[in-house]
Amino acid sequence: MEEILLQLLLGLAELFFEFLLELGSEGVVDLLSRAAGDIFPRADALHRVQMFFIYGLLGALAGAGSLMIFPHPLFHPSKIHGISLIVSPVVTGLAMSALGSLFRRRGKRVVQIESFPYAFAFAFGMALLRFLHVS
Repeated sequence: MEEILLQLLLGLAELFFEFLLELGSEGVVDLLSRAAGDIFPRADALHRVQMFFIYGLLGALAGAGSLMIFPHPLFHPSKIHGISLIVSPVVTGLAMSALGSLFRRRGKRVVQIESFPYAFAFAFGMALLRFLHVS
């Protein structure tokens, strides 16, 4: 019984720290997107599917960068290892979407990563690269 509880706690801790890592990385991309929007004139937006894959690739690059800082798993794999590949990007996407909604209500400019699909793609790319490398 104690082993099952320990595995559950390790799995939840893995989800939480993956979420924090992805959210922090998306926060950096969010700030960079806002700065780039202020510096460069707005160009015609790419197709939504293209942007989805671009954010996935940016997430994979962020995942590669995070591996330089944290080259090992944040927690040793548990029996539910890999669940963070779906749960963490969904939660991160919801958090960024909520941030975008907050900005919209306050009349502020919203960048693309503050929507669920793009935030999910970024977080999934990051989680997938980390999962494949540290597994």
